[in-house]
Amino acid sequence: MTIKLYCMGESGNAYKAALPMELAGLDWEPVFVDFFGGETRTEEFRKLNVMGEVPVLVDGDVTLTQSGVMQMYVTEKTGKFGGKTPEESREVMRWVFWDNHKLSSQAGMTRFLMNFLPEEKRPAEVISFMQGRLKAAYASLDAHLGGRDWIVGDAITNADMSCCSYLFYPEPFGFDRAAWPHIDRWLSNIENTPGWKHPYDLMPGNPSDRA
Repeated sequence: MTIKLYCMGESGNAYKAALPMELAGLDWEPVFVDFFGGETRTEEFRKLNVMGEVPVLVDGDVTLTQSGVMQMYVTEKTGKFGGKTPEESREVMRWVFWDNHKLSSQAGMTRFLMNFLPEEKRPAEVISFMQGRLKAAYASLDAHLGGRDWIVGDAITNADMSCCSYLFYPEPFGFDRAAWPHIDRWLSNIENTPGWKHPYDLMPGNPSDRA
């Protein structure tokens, strides 16, 4: 049975679920959710996810929300990306939690404020504050990646696919890949992984669709 991922290309959180399914070779398909058209606020979508968010993964009788849970599900189905030992598995989860709290949640909001709000409604002080917090997160990640090809162990894991989720997007939000050499090298490792696709190539939905 084909797994359905309710998603949109602009969502880094949806990318966290789509990329591991793609790299694991699972039979899945994206189902476009018109977030900017208000679909996640409809009663019908709230029946699918009471939180009113993408992504949502549906695999037969299994319905999952929250990308970290979906990554765990891919690992359960395939044995991939979760770490090779109990110690590695805990370290993978540590970085997934860190990303959700310190990196992607703040990058996603900052990117939204800078690119998807009308220019006159963009809060400059909030954006500046968030960029400062993000700079600290980039520094932590860059330092950890010094001398490492991957965040945990010797192969790509859910930690990598969580932490990279917003860093491939072209819209400006204060991340300059060239300024962080270890992150830059690591992102190249991910891009060179067989089967890798950019979020706008992996899922429907692109800012150009609304231009």
